[in-house]
Amino acid sequence: MSRAPACPIPEPLARALADARSIVVLTGAGVSAESGVPTFRDAQTGLWAKFDPFELATPRAFARQPGLVWDWYAERRAAVARALPNPGHRALVAIEGRAPSFLLATQNVDGLHHRAGSRSIVELHGSLARVRCSREDREVAAWDEPAPGEPPRCPDCGAFLRPDVVWFEEALPAAAIERAEAAARACDLMIVAGTSAEVHPAAALPWLARAAGATIVEINPSATPLTRHADHALRERSGVALPAWVASAWPASAAPDAAGGGAK
Repeated sequence: MSRAPACPIPEPLARALADARSIVVLTGAGVSAESGVPTFRDAQTGLWAKFDPFELATPRAFARQPGLVWDWYAERRAAVARALPNPGHRALVAIEGRAPSFLLATQNVDGLHHRAGSRSIVELHGSLARVRCSREDREVAAWDEPAPGEPPRCPDCGAFLRPDVVWFEEALPAAAIERAEAAARACDLMIVAGTSAEVHPAAALPWLARAAGATIVEINPSATPLTRHADHALRERSGVALPAWVASAWPASAAPDAAGGGAK
């Protein structure tokens, strides 16, 4: 007896993906959690259990205790380095390879989409892989070993270096959110995967797409504020639902090579 697919995909939904000309994807922490990356709320373990992540990830915390904040992010970078892209990440690479126009807007800072092979990416909240000068606000690629208990210093101006991520109380990079908003207004299919759809301004992207007439598809094991407004809601993990959706949309051929892609 043949087994039912792990995540049955309705035929209209499979057709919507296969026929889409312009696709925007918004991903959140749930996509990375399937690779073993702890969500922000679950990131406090071991020596860090006594700290509140919402207090550490602020400009005020960095001004008060720069070494503590730097060390916490160094541990997060090490945890991310041990993680691997999961089937959901790879399915998005396959979709990008098929779509005439594609943009992946992610709230994740772990770089797993890049490592999976995605190319057209907007990192709305920055990246743990990058470091920038806290004074000059520019990326720095190399620095001297820091003194104990301090972050490294900018080789040009001597200010502390900081993770190139968006902290609480900081605005998203204007160019990143503007690119994502423009793509959302122009797409005909928007996929929202693994996000609570509550953190703004990223949470507004599906509404921009909906107002422009796009089909909205949510992939999340739990309901969110977006669920009842989506055209389709798949109550499943992205690592299960996205590969199933790709297989349903393009059943007659193998997934395209991750290095390929349509016009961006």
